[in-house]
Formats: sequence, C-alpha cells, structure tokens
Amino acid sequence: MQAKLSTMFQSLRVRNYRLFATGQLIKLVGVWMMFIAQDWLVLDLSGNSATALGVVTALQFTPVLLLTLLSGRLADRYDKRMLLFIANALWTALALVMSLLVLTGLVQLWHVFAFAALLGVANAVETPVRQAFVSELVGVSLLPNALSLNAATFNSARIIGPAAAGLAIAAFDVGPVFLFSAVSSIAPLVNVVRMRTTELYRKDLPPAGQRDQARVVDGLRYVARRPDILLPMALMSVVAMSLFNFQLTLAALAKTVFNTGAASFGLFSTALAVGALAGALAGTGRRSRPTVWLVLGAAVGCATFGTLVGLAPSYWMVVALLLPTGFFMVFFAQAANQRVQLSVDAAFRGRVMALWVLVFLGTNPVGAPIIGWVAETYGAGASIWAGGLISLAAAILALTWQLRRSGARLRLRMLPMPRFYVVSPRAE
Repeated sequence: MQAKLSTMFQSLRVRNYRLFATGQLIKLVGVWMMFIAQDWLVLDLSGNSATALGVVTALQFTPVLLLTLLSGRLADRYDKRMLLFIANALWTALALVMSLLVLTGLVQLWHVFAFAALLGVANAVETPVRQAFVSELVGVSLLPNALSLNAATFNSARIIGPAAAGLAIAAFDVGPVFLFSAVSSIAPLVNVVRMRTTELYRKDLPPAGQRDQARVVDGLRYVARRPDILLPMALMSVVAMSLFNFQLTLAALAKTVFNTGAASFGLFSTALAVGALAGALAGTGRRSRPTVWLVLGAAVGCATFGTLVGLAPSYWMVVALLLPTGFFMVFFAQAANQRVQLSVDAAFRGRVMALWVLVFLGTNPVGAPIIGWVAETYGAGASIWAGGLISLAAAILALTWQLRRSGARLRLRMLPMPRFYVVSPRAE
C-alpha cells in the first residue's frame, strides 16, 4: 500500500508542482462553492428559471469559445507562469466585487450575468495556459501522473465545495459563500510567486524567436494532420456540449423535480464528484499514452450512465447513479487529455491545449441554452437523458469508425466475467 501511494502521488515530490497543486485545490474549493451559490442565486432572482441558468452558463463559457485559441497562442509565445498570475489576479478582483454586491443586497440578475461573462474572460486565459504549464512543472516522464493528480485535485474540490456550499447557504445565505470564494482565489497568486523558475522543465521549448512566430492557424493545421488527436477532440466536443452540463441540469433536477433544498442539491454534486475523484485516481498509475480503445470505452460508459441518471425515478437512485457517471466522465476526459498531451510537440502544446479547452468548455455556450430550454420545457430529467443518448450515439459512431480504419474487431468474452475486448488484424 505504501508503494502504491508513493507511485500515485509521485508528482507531489516536485516542489513547483506541489505549490501549483495546493494553490489550485484551495482556489477550486472556493470556485465550486461559488458555482453552487451562483446557481442558487440565479434561481432565486429569476423565479426558478432553468433558462436563466442556461444563459448564465453560456455567458460564463462564451469567452472560452471566443478567446481560448488566442490564449493558446499567448501560452506558446510568453512566460506561462506570468500569464497564470495575471489571469488569477483578474479572477480575484472580480470575485471580490461580486461578493460585495451580494453581501450588501444590491445584486440583480444582470449583475450575475455580467459577472459570469467577465469571469469567463479570466478563465479563457487561465485554463489553456494552466493545461500547457503542467509539462514545465514535472517534465514528460511524470506528465501522466501530474495530469491525473490535476483531475484528482479538481474533483476533490468538487466534493468539498458543493457539500460545504449547501450547508453554508442553508446557514448563512449566499453572500458569505461568494466572499470565501474571493479570498480562496488568492492562494494560486501566492504560490505562483513562490515557484523556482530555475527548476522548470523548459529545455524542449523552441527558441524565443521561433515562439514569436507561433500562429493559431498553424496549431489548427497541426491537429488536422493528426487523426489520433482529432478523434478524441471531436468526441469530447459532442459529449461536453450535450452531457457535461451537470452544473445546470442537477440544480434544475433538485429544485424542480424532487423539490429539494440547497443541501440536497449539494449532495447531487458531491456524489458526482466522489465518482469523478475515483476516476481521476484510477489514472494516476498510468505511465504511457492511453490507447484509443480505452478512450472510446470510457466514453461509452460515461454516456450510458449519464442516460440512466436522466431516467432515474427517485432521488436516491439519482445519487447512486451519479457515482459511476462521475467515474466514467473523468476517466474518459482524463484519458482523452493524456492521449492528446503525450503526443503533441512542445512548440504546439499551448495552441493544441487551447483547442482542447475550446472543445471541452467552449461548447457550453451552444449547449447550455438548449439544455436549459429542454429542462424548462420537457423537464430536467429529459435534458439529461437526451444528452446521454446523443453522447452514446457519438461514442458508438467513433468506435465504429476506428474499428473500420484499423481493421480491428470487437469481441465479447463471457468468462470469467462478461467483457468486450478488441482483436487487432495482426493478432487474428
């Protein structure tokens, strides 16, 4: 067990990565608390409108759609550490302003809309830079472990944040939650300053003169020439747009279908995050690039359980199904992320990861209003199972395409337990 734990958390031995991870964990706990408080505030200000929730989500992610590719270009041209500091400083300032509006009782619905859009700008800069910066913290050999620990950090915060937010909203209302989120976002600023630049892994980066010539279109052409990168990105764009809207759909499900309070909504998010944390930790032992079959299988599992969540007739059945849904959701996302990151040239890493963030988060402005309309018109459950079926169809289509392209065959083995496996033409 000691050896297993040592292997699972080996990236934390690197001081710069340890500072990075702890700063992110503190900030993300506050961010998830703020997301729960924001959703609850929107429902209160809008008269329980799922459409208003969809608009907020769309505004929050529209800057990702518009600015992420440019941010990837910045990441390939300038110091990622300094860019992270600037983006996090902007986030902190915005969170402080919003918390003051809520605490003083002056907040209106349009304030929340504007706040979501401005935070999206900071997020559009920070996310691709942060994704590309991990390889400079640990090097390529520890990159799979560091990426899995990033997901574990994110989902640990997702467990703690919603549960704490639900209790805090019930006890103190939403104002103190926004204030705590603002204060917690200072942690990454402090830890970025404390990093030792001499210990960063930057030897594979091209010279400064070549970095100045980095263009967005070159990054797009690079991905277009790489079907091994293009397939997981295309599949992720469909799943993220149609199914990964649980921030919106679970709030509507809790309040409009099961008529529960903030604490019960927090339990939905916590159950999803517990499964997601298990999915992230399951990938920490990975030492090489995940196979395309692993990515596709995880996508099928994610879509299947997501569909079942939307069809579940009872509150506790939803809680139970959110555990495997969270597991496969993160296991799929992390395997796809690792498959992309472990094959990209260092000179293109910022722009490729910007494109990854675009398909992962930037599709929300398109999907969120539609999902919100479906939830308000046909019910929150329908918005979930419909997204699950769309994702399942995309995953099966991608699996069929890959089987035909590679000439491999899918087999079912019944003993010792039923499972599918892939047989390559060479093995046959």
